[in-house]
Amino acid sequence: MARSGMDVPARAISGLTESAKALFVAATAQARPNGVVLHIVPGDGDLERTCADVAFFLAALDGLTPAAAERAILPFPSHEVDPYRGLAPHIGVTSQRARALYSIARGTARVVIASAAALLPRVTAPERMLAASLELKPGQDIAPTDLAELLVDAGFSREDPADEHGEFAIRGGIVDIFPAGETHPVRLEFIGDTIETLRTYDPSTQRSIAPIDQVTVVPLRDVLQDDRRATAFDYLSRAKDSRVTVSEQDEVAVNGSKLIEQIQHSYEEALNRGEPAESPSSLFAAWDLFEARLAHATHLSQLGLDDDAPDSAESRIPHPDSLPHRPVRSQPAVELKGRVVDWVAEIRRLRDAGETMLFVAATPGRAERTIELLKEYDVFAVPVERADDARYAAVLVAVGALSRGFRLPDAGLQIYAEADVFEEERRAPERRRSATKAFLSDLRDLKVGDFVVHIDHGIGMFVGLKQIGIGDSVQEFLEIRYAGEDKLFVPVERLDLVQKYTGANRPPIDRLGGTSWERAKSKVKKAMRDMAEELLKLYAARQAVPGHAFSPDSHWQQEFEDAFEYELTLDQKSAIADIKRDMESSTPMDRLLCGDVGYGKTEVAMRAAFKAVMDGKQVAFLAPTTVLAFQHQKTLKERFAGFPVRIEMVSRFRTKAEQKEVITDLAAGKVDLIVGTHRLLSSDVQFRDVGLLVVDEEQRFGVAHKEKIKQLKKKVDVLTMSATPIPRTLNMSLVGIRDMSIIETPPKDRLSIQTNVVKFDPQVIGRAIRNEMARGGQVYVVHNRVESIFSIGDLVQRLVPEARVVVGHGQMDEESLERAMLDFVARKFDVLLATTIVENGLDIPNANTIII
Repeated sequence: MARSGMDVPARAISGLTESAKALFVAATAQARPNGVVLHIVPGDGDLERTCADVAFFLAALDGLTPAAAERAILPFPSHEVDPYRGLAPHIGVTSQRARALYSIARGTARVVIASAAALLPRVTAPERMLAASLELKPGQDIAPTDLAELLVDAGFSREDPADEHGEFAIRGGIVDIFPAGETHPVRLEFIGDTIETLRTYDPSTQRSIAPIDQVTVVPLRDVLQDDRRATAFDYLSRAKDSRVTVSEQDEVAVNGSKLIEQIQHSYEEALNRGEPAESPSSLFAAWDLFEARLAHATHLSQLGLDDDAPDSAESRIPHPDSLPHRPVRSQPAVELKGRVVDWVAEIRRLRDAGETMLFVAATPGRAERTIELLKEYDVFAVPVERADDARYAAVLVAVGALSRGFRLPDAGLQIYAEADVFEEERRAPERRRSATKAFLSDLRDLKVGDFVVHIDHGIGMFVGLKQIGIGDSVQEFLEIRYAGEDKLFVPVERLDLVQKYTGANRPPIDRLGGTSWERAKSKVKKAMRDMAEELLKLYAARQAVPGHAFSPDSHWQQEFEDAFEYELTLDQKSAIADIKRDMESSTPMDRLLCGDVGYGKTEVAMRAAFKAVMDGKQVAFLAPTTVLAFQHQKTLKERFAGFPVRIEMVSRFRTKAEQKEVITDLAAGKVDLIVGTHRLLSSDVQFRDVGLLVVDEEQRFGVAHKEKIKQLKKKVDVLTMSATPIPRTLNMSLVGIRDMSIIETPPKDRLSIQTNVVKFDPQVIGRAIRNEMARGGQVYVVHNRVESIFSIGDLVQRLVPEARVVVGHGQMDEESLERAMLDFVARKFDVLLATTIVENGLDIPNANTIII
């Protein structure tokens, strides 16, 4: 820091890249161990990246654990909704805001990163926020009923079971609470009015995970019971030591003033509609207060201005020429896009110049692989923890999340992030969410009025739980109602006899003691007998043609799996184990991998593909559309970065010469993994030694293509992925003709979806699009009438002139539609206006808003 010039006191520092700004903020926080730094960024789109970068540097400077860094560096997002449009902010947003405010008031926050629009809304007074918060420990005296009142005051809702953030449940002497921001809910056991134990538990199984010493319960909202007496700056004034830094002050000022103008306009519109509306001054802080705070902040900018340069015309923040200004030399890291040879050459050049180099890997597995990779080029790299060897190493390797690298020439420091070297687009994980909701219905989410199936008595309606006295004890039963008002009571100990009905239509209810259920079971048994012949034929064919038995996992397989930066769900682990067991068997694999969109099927398939490639086999990835093929190729290249695996694609968007070259190399064994549409099934596509075929959404291929796939199944291992398998495919899996693995658990980093139903309002559409674009996202707009879709497109363009809009519908030719979808995936457009032909199975994490 000293050599770079960043430690010199200054009101304005210019020349910093975004990651270098994060280093400055972290160093500022390190110098204030008992204080807090408020770092203001232009928009919400900068929050996640900045939080991750600051957390990495502060953890390195102060030696914080990841958990401690997550508690110390907190985002403070904006509400992202207009208070005069009747839309409530998402509970995930308000709980993050409340958590940041509470941490500032308690003195536990080190850095709070806020967008310009986040600081303007008025919030609950610090005293009220602290009073509504709870710290619960074993041995503490508090009656469960009093605790329930406090939780309701903090915005929690009483649900049983408590399996979502912001819920709690009370059952006798047991209280379950799922605090916002926590990975797992917490179970409190009481003896009388005293807390005996605290422990986390898995909401899907109700099993304990680990005992804990305490839990902090923070309100779910930043405004409690319309108490708006304070601003975020009032919280800051309570801190022992505080400092404000601003990234790109002109952009912050413009965004803040735009919000004020938008709110004033919405307020006037509400009055014109005759709706009761509070004045903006009661909901938002005065703009003068915001200006005054920013005038005394430290301004960080990428571009340096001469001292005599005039202020931006758009900026309304005073920036006197007399303020001390410090230019710092920093340069963004060169984006090498996987060119390892060029990277090695740059490392040698910088090493000869005496510079220190640091590579930041996202996972321990990728760090280990990078050290091995550099060793192949005779470059000595060591983990940064091995300080003894550091002076001999050309590159130090650390593990963490850093968006981009940079160079500080005056400090002789060069930092590389994964994305600089391997062209990997790493996204910071969102706030964790417990994995409890399954896409296959079961008794966990059974509600009164749902249909259930009893193995002996058939379909009935679930009425509820009922306690019945038997002798001296009271037992709990499921009450099921059948035709003719007949009732059946099933002890909770025999839940194995009951299953939630999962059919698509409303079923007829059976009669207790009737024959309809027995007839239904007889029909199913007959259908299964009819399929037995097909079952025997297929198994005979598969057994007659021995397949390749893949080798057990190599150390490279372990490194590849360790490089995955997210935690696998239990279902993913189970599916991976099933697939590896099949692949290591001499019988050709034919497995259906079934799971909802976004549940991690592709990661499972990529591990199988890597295993095949490590055994010298080729892998074919078959997708039903060019768009999906393009997406798979992009994902595979990112995931396989750093490993010597050649990945190619054949599609209509490749020239004939390029396709011919790829097909020739494929036949020669020079291509390890090929992605494509049904073009891969053409007679001119020959493999040298194919070992695995991965088929995505098999039900969308035609009959002829399915026959070709069926021929391949007798020779090679086949893994079929589907979110919506056709009944026959699913039936074949259920009766054993095809093996099936189910991923029914969503990833832990998934936020719940917020749905708002409002009357058609162009202003709502425009504001929703602008809000999403402001945070760097993209928007789907679905309009299911082709004849008027372009009129809607004109409306969107008028409402948001700066938005780049692309249209897609079923009457377009296939190539134009695919090109539109690909351009949207590549972020060439901000809004995709389409009919319900919107491509299913696409992974576009940047598209977070859909308007229908």
